[in-house]
Amino acid sequence: MSDEIPAGELRPAASGRGVSMAEGLAAIRPWMLVALAMALTAAVRVRLLEIPLERDEGEFAYVGQLMLHGIPPYLIAFNMKFPGTYAAYAAIMAVFGQTTTGIHVGLLLVNAATIVLVYLLGKRLLSAAAGVAACAAYAVLSLSPGVYGMQAHATHFVVLAAVGGTLLLVRACDRREFSVLFWSGTLYGVAILMKQHGALFTVFAAVYLGWDHFTGRDEARAPLFKKLGIFALGFAAPLEATALALWWDGVFGRFWFWTVAYARQYATELKVSDGIGMFLITFPRVTGANLAIWIMALAGLVLLWIRKGSRPRAAVLTSFLICSFLAVCPGFYFREHYFVLMLPAVALLAGAAMHCLSEILPRGALAAGGLFGAALLVPLVQQQEVLFQLSPLDCSRSMYGANPFAEAIQIADYIRANSEKDARIAVLGSEPEIPFYANRLAATGYLYVYPLMEDQPYALTMQDEFIQQVESARPEYVVFVNIATSWLARQSSPKRIFEWWKGYYPQHYVPVGVADILSEDFTEYKWGDVAGYRPQSPNVIWVLKRKEI
Repeated sequence: MSDEIPAGELRPAASGRGVSMAEGLAAIRPWMLVALAMALTAAVRVRLLEIPLERDEGEFAYVGQLMLHGIPPYLIAFNMKFPGTYAAYAAIMAVFGQTTTGIHVGLLLVNAATIVLVYLLGKRLLSAAAGVAACAAYAVLSLSPGVYGMQAHATHFVVLAAVGGTLLLVRACDRREFSVLFWSGTLYGVAILMKQHGALFTVFAAVYLGWDHFTGRDEARAPLFKKLGIFALGFAAPLEATALALWWDGVFGRFWFWTVAYARQYATELKVSDGIGMFLITFPRVTGANLAIWIMALAGLVLLWIRKGSRPRAAVLTSFLICSFLAVCPGFYFREHYFVLMLPAVALLAGAAMHCLSEILPRGALAAGGLFGAALLVPLVQQQEVLFQLSPLDCSRSMYGANPFAEAIQIADYIRANSEKDARIAVLGSEPEIPFYANRLAATGYLYVYPLMEDQPYALTMQDEFIQQVESARPEYVVFVNIATSWLARQSSPKRIFEWWKGYYPQHYVPVGVADILSEDFTEYKWGDVAGYRPQSPNVIWVLKRKEI
């Protein structure tokens, strides 16, 4: 029997004098490097904790805020996403506060946990050195402005659950532990609850179970259907519990409409050709400054396949990469933050490059480490302005341009200071962060007006419901967002809501505030009697108060 000490495991030496200091340092050195990657990433995130929420964050924060007040998702606020990220936001805000800073502290911890899981998965699949390289690559990739890495998008929560589920999946198959397989399935189910895109990771799990069954040791094989059944039980548990909770709260019907019926229309709106065009625009932004890491990942993929002994792991990581890419594809929208779903696979392949190069290059690990370090340093240098210099507000502007994420804070502050806690507000636009910041109930459940503008069969009905809800609620304040990116109206969009508003607001509302976004560096704010104000830019937000009759 070999006396070699497995990576990460400490046991007494044969002499009985215990583990030597050198062996102890060798065992903890990888964890020291993992901690360093986490610390450097956290330092950047702490500096930018106050970066303004963007739209998705505003949606999650507002619905999470409602949940903290006992109001379930889809009751008075609805959208097509599954409710997992709403619940995650509610939990984060319950601990760290209902603030931008609190939300981004939660993201920092989610990101740190994912870094650790990527290390553990890389270590189990390849080696401790590969795991360290992979987690460092993920740390850098997940910070990138190219994937809006500073924002707490649902994709960060998906990959946390998916990587954790994959780690347990590999362990369950290696050790033939069926109870672990159940919990692996549970985490994959949680990944789907965070966002429907997570379903594609389950495809990888099924492929891996089949691959492990037919390539594993004959004497250790259990029936494939038994393994799939145990995994499926774990996978179904969080989904069934969520469905039961929504039914109990009386919102299952609306949940089904938004997350299945409407989501189906949304996901099939674009043609494949449109999707290819969007991919060709978005993907260069995603790789951008991080191109060196992506090239390392490609090298890792090639090296794993050409080295005969590593082909089984090549098959695993290739399958994981393919399913990760497929998770980006639903609807063919290819938005930048969707690519967060690919980052663990890319990071693991970059770690594989480090693993292979250390055995190929003349000076081994030293040369491979230097090459890999350069690949990590290049994106940090190229993105240094955003990561290390710009203020949180300027960082947001650099990524999102004239989108009114900074203006939403001041507008919400004004409404909160000039209204009672039970006041209702309506937002004509797609800025759910405004009712969150203001801590006021929205007059309509439509968190975005995008569905009202889309070429889908429910659009006109949605406009009618939006109008009816606003008229019935008689909100004290209305925020009209006259910014193209907040509507995404098109020639074919129904115009009923605009015709209604044009006739409705002069009878019931008076302008009391305006935010005129003159440039990415300056917004003109006016408060009080602004009825005669003439906007100087096409990007304007009006705040209107209900007339006293």
